[in-house]
Amino acid sequence: MIPHHDSLTEILKQLGVNPEVGLSAEEAALRLESHGENRLREEKKKGNFRRFLEQFKDIMIIILMAAAVLSFAVSFYEGEGFIEPVLIILIVVLNAIIGVVQESKAEKALEALKRLSVPHARVLRDGEESMIESTGLVPGDIVLVEAGNFVPADGRLISCASLKVEESALTGESIPSEKSAETTVPGDAPLGDRHNMIFSGCSISYGRAKAVVTATGMDTEMGKIAGLLAGEEESSTPLQRKLATLGKYLGIAALLVCAVIFVIGLIDGIPLMEIFMISVSLAVSAIPEGLPAIVTIVLAIGVQRMVKRNAIIRRLPAVETLGSASVICSDKTGTLTQNRMTLVKAFDG
Repeated sequence: MIPHHDSLTEILKQLGVNPEVGLSAEEAALRLESHGENRLREEKKKGNFRRFLEQFKDIMIIILMAAAVLSFAVSFYEGEGFIEPVLIILIVVLNAIIGVVQESKAEKALEALKRLSVPHARVLRDGEESMIESTGLVPGDIVLVEAGNFVPADGRLISCASLKVEESALTGESIPSEKSAETTVPGDAPLGDRHNMIFSGCSISYGRAKAVVTATGMDTEMGKIAGLLAGEEESSTPLQRKLATLGKYLGIAALLVCAVIFVIGLIDGIPLMEIFMISVSLAVSAIPEGLPAIVTIVLAIGVQRMVKRNAIIRRLPAVETLGSASVICSDKTGTLTQNRMTLVKAFDG
């Protein structure tokens, strides 16, 4: 079935629905079980413990942990206190806690934004209009929308009156798209030219319409975009790459220096254990214990400044990435603006 190309009669026949009656409650329940809820698939939420463990993936953190273990060994051998290894561990843990707290705050803010979406839809079932949760919509449902409503699912228009739909979230067009139930659209028409369709997530700017639902959840055009975004892996930021390179160089340099010291000590007749602990001490002293914590604190300060400007940062390193950008190419409507006119001041002369 090609919803925007096939005739309305064919679509209604394939979906098995009478546009004047709608689906029965029993049929809707069966289809809901078959197609699933009308919602975008969400990734499994990370618990705070998992977030905490993920903070230790960074190469510098791994080197610091190794330094802490070696420092414990040196302190134990020399009979000294464990102040230095404890401080290293505290720095690493503090760094992880800051990262977890920031990510948790960002997730809560994003969840709050999701809850702002309209959760209900006006639907025709068993010949009667009713309001149901939009997650309960299924292919074949007859939905009724009017100015001010958000479209709850993708649908083919059955009838409409002066209908205009704001589709900037999908097409980037700032001007509302005029719709018509009688329009014939080629099968390969782009989204912006499918004037006999309404799409999930878009808003009705003007008029009213009746439509038959053709796709829900991840099968909608909005769901397809969400699926593509979910499939992308998070790339490392310039700062993360530089810190990883620095960690590798420091590790290699420390090993080389320790090896040279160890060999020279053996040649000079220094006892094996003594020269080994000296080499380990040099390796530990070569590690900048405070660097990861300083970087995390600086990024956290940057995030707080962005929050004051109403920008939500999910990952701390993203702040540095934004600062490294020299040119940003972005669609205006829906990204920088909301395609809404707002009266700020009024002067009465």
